[in-house]
Amino acid sequence: MTEPIVKPLTLHIGAQIDGVNLTQPLNENTITLIRAALLKWKVIFFRNQNLDHSQHIRFARYFGSPTPGHVIFGSDETYPEIYSVAKHRTANARRAPVIHSWTNWHTDITAAINPPFASILRGVVVPPYGGDTYWTNTAKAYQSLSPTLQRFLDTLRCVHQYAPSVDSATENTADQYEKQVGKTTFISEHPLVAIHPESGERLLYISPDFVDSIVGLSPTESRAMLEMLWQHLVRNEFTVRFKWEEGSIAFWDNRATAHLAPADIFDSDFDRQFYRITLQGEIPVGVDGKPSTAISGQPIEPV
Repeated sequence: MTEPIVKPLTLHIGAQIDGVNLTQPLNENTITLIRAALLKWKVIFFRNQNLDHSQHIRFARYFGSPTPGHVIFGSDETYPEIYSVAKHRTANARRAPVIHSWTNWHTDITAAINPPFASILRGVVVPPYGGDTYWTNTAKAYQSLSPTLQRFLDTLRCVHQYAPSVDSATENTADQYEKQVGKTTFISEHPLVAIHPESGERLLYISPDFVDSIVGLSPTESRAMLEMLWQHLVRNEFTVRFKWEEGSIAFWDNRATAHLAPADIFDSDFDRQFYRITLQGEIPVGVDGKPSTAISGQPIEPV
């Protein structure tokens, strides 16, 4: 049996793993190799893996406990671990127009007290071109800051929020997206710099889609600091761009990355159908050893 081969795609993030068949059960050596590659490269990719839902779930369970497909927008009726990432799903109804380089970049559900550890996304119906996804390495982004700024950021905390932007109590002011978000509001205070629980790396924990403010700074100071950090976070040298094919799988460490889902898919008539599983995560901890605190919402539990 040949050993899987890890092929880095950039200097700082992303690797493709060849020589493994994810439709079959995996041995301990292969599982160990995949997890090590995930920790080192932050996001790993597989090609030509035409999994069904059951095989997708089996693969995910080698690495953690699946959560409900999406704690806001629901799950597959038969497979509660599976979330359908369809082109016109409800979660895309309020996608922000691209204004800044960091617009729509995010780390999944950081407004929860225990955001997901990882996500595993598989492409089933894939456009022939367009629809690429980007990831950025938040550990490398932190390491690239000056020591003086690092020391200041190590002391800060941010409020992350996943809540409706309008009053969702009435039919007149809320669309379907707002109603869904309003059912489960997550607000948490996380360290701006979190410690990776396995690698010990320091991470810029500043998901652009979810961070509302920096605790203790004025609104003007908070916004200026966040915009500077967000622009830094998505610098090209920290990122990898992945071109999807039918049967492609992306497996990313949600603690150490942010990602950008494609917006260009809405400019074409091509269909796009993906499926995702998320794995239960831990409560983030800061440089000072203090964990995050929940303001609203319960921890995300496994299925």
